[in-house]
Amino acid sequence: MPIVEELKNRGGYTIHASMPRRSSHVQQTVLSQACFDMDIVFVNANSERDRTKKIIREAYDVIIVGNVGQLNQIILPEKLAVMVYHGIGLKQSYYRDIDDRINIRAVESVERLHELKEHGHNNLELTGFTKLDRLFTITKDETKFIKQNLNLNTGKKTILYAPSFYPTSIEKLCPQLSVLCEDHNIIIKLHGFSWEQKRFKYQSIMCTELSEKYDSIILLPNETFDILPYYKIADVLISDISSTLFEFLPLNKPIIQAECFTLRLKHRIFRHRFLKKIDMKRMQNVDFAYKIVDPDDVISRVQFSLEFPDEMSSLRQRAHNEYLYKPDGKASARLVDAIEDNLK
Repeated sequence: MPIVEELKNRGGYTIHASMPRRSSHVQQTVLSQACFDMDIVFVNANSERDRTKKIIREAYDVIIVGNVGQLNQIILPEKLAVMVYHGIGLKQSYYRDIDDRINIRAVESVERLHELKEHGHNNLELTGFTKLDRLFTITKDETKFIKQNLNLNTGKKTILYAPSFYPTSIEKLCPQLSVLCEDHNIIIKLHGFSWEQKRFKYQSIMCTELSEKYDSIILLPNETFDILPYYKIADVLISDISSTLFEFLPLNKPIIQAECFTLRLKHRIFRHRFLKKIDMKRMQNVDFAYKIVDPDDVISRVQFSLEFPDEMSSLRQRAHNEYLYKPDGKASARLVDAIEDNLK
């Protein structure tokens, strides 16, 4: 969204958006509505083959993707390919979702830029994380409206629980949420896979049951794709290995990282296979969050962090400077500058 807004503000661009067809049509509907709201064209077709053909016929000068996916099937050789990472969390896929066809790779921090260069990668552009530009444009009226719409208890502090889909802390922490909600508002934001993928649907079922049972637990529907306003509303974040750990840093509010995961049987037996999926170096360097291994500890950690919200403030500020580059809301502007330089 911030990249689209930057392009629109500069003028001279025709902007379209598209996504691969999936078995679930929810995300397609969500993107289509978002495109309508932003007044841009949503490119769709009756089949994935037809959609690909339609994109090739358009011969776009620039194609921006969130992962490599089907890029090579939809872009012409002489056109500009741009990668904007859709997540900056703790998974090794960040370093594996790479293709030489990418002309510009937006990088969110100096730390990551150096690491990618050490891996031998080129075409890197230090921009910051474009997604977070929205934090600088969300108005007080917008957050006020959301609070009223959620019917939050103004006498309670608000917890945002934003877990990953795998490995996840959901099974371990859900029982604790029923205790926490006695004194706090709890907003749950799940990954789309927790709603749509068969093997992860039990997660949205568990959280739905909680939200139906307790008035203070609000489960955001799958159609709510933008988590950023809820960062602004929350007093504390609870997550596990999600990118939200890093995305929450600009607000300098307490973060709790749950390291109590439920692993699949094959990863319990062959733990090294699980560890290969995780960026262990980065995970071990996360010193700006309160870490819990025992689910029971989340209650005392929440209470402490809300009573002393500034206790880890300097560590969060240092982490922001390391992991997120400039806190100025201009990452998208830097990216569009790089795109325009390459189009000359």
